[in-house]
Amino acid sequence: MTTARELFEALRLGAIDLTHRVVHAPTTRLRADTDESPSAMMIEYYRQRASKGGLQITESAHPSHDSRGYLGAPGIYTQAHVDAWRKITDAVHAKGSQIVMQIAHCGRHSHVGLSGGRAPIAPSVVPFETQVLTQDGWMPNSPHRAIELWEIPVLVESFRIAAVRAKEAGFDGVELHNANGYLVDTFLQDGTNKRTDAYGGSLENRARFSLEILEAMISVWGPGRVGVRVSPSGQWGNISDSNPEATFGYFAARLNEYELAYLHIIEPRIKGAEVSQRSVAVATLRNIFRGPIIENDYLAFPFAN
Repeated sequence: MTTARELFEALRLGAIDLTHRVVHAPTTRLRADTDESPSAMMIEYYRQRASKGGLQITESAHPSHDSRGYLGAPGIYTQAHVDAWRKITDAVHAKGSQIVMQIAHCGRHSHVGLSGGRAPIAPSVVPFETQVLTQDGWMPNSPHRAIELWEIPVLVESFRIAAVRAKEAGFDGVELHNANGYLVDTFLQDGTNKRTDAYGGSLENRARFSLEILEAMISVWGPGRVGVRVSPSGQWGNISDSNPEATFGYFAARLNEYELAYLHIIEPRIKGAEVSQRSVAVATLRNIFRGPIIENDYLAFPFAN
């Protein structure tokens, strides 16, 4: 008979020590104040979910005003944001838990009303349709434009600065959101990356943006406090790849160069009826990635163990 024993064994994720193996995954709540600072409600939300020896990964924080994709999403690009996040990390640490900040640029999944009139950005122009929350309610996403080559180092630097601010806010590490069809993910997958320069085409080129951002984050935190989230074969955000096994297998192999805290994998299944099925992406990437893996899925108890 399967027991909970394995789930409550200690685990080390890089430089992060846990007393059990149940991690609170990022959950978008859109409860930030109007200046994009975490609200009092968010402090209580994370405090309630903190457990001694455990780990929470925050909802994604955006590194600039024009990188958000939803009204109410929190930022990490001003001192006011740092100060507000510090109240959350203090509350979580007071309960003996640890907390990692997920940092994300929503890319083409946005609206001009969220970015001061600037068009959303992506590696290439590949039209798609979704809904984003704006001050006028849920609206269709705005048409996006392709990123100019000179903008890429600026974007990488914005993630580095966000990582610095996360450290100032008292976090225990950072996670790169490389999933769900947001900006970094759209560079990695060939359904959304049609570039012909050093950031498109080959697997090496399509992974370049992700790895440059990871290296920038590592320069702040060291590899043992940096994780990355991926969603192989996921369809959120109309993302696609012609050969996801090759793409994510290559990416996972490249991640071995860094000795990261963990690789956070979202399984492609999203229907509750499939809750009892075994993992697919994790089963494949576990044979490639040599570090700890966090599986994010509808997990029946025997498979969680």
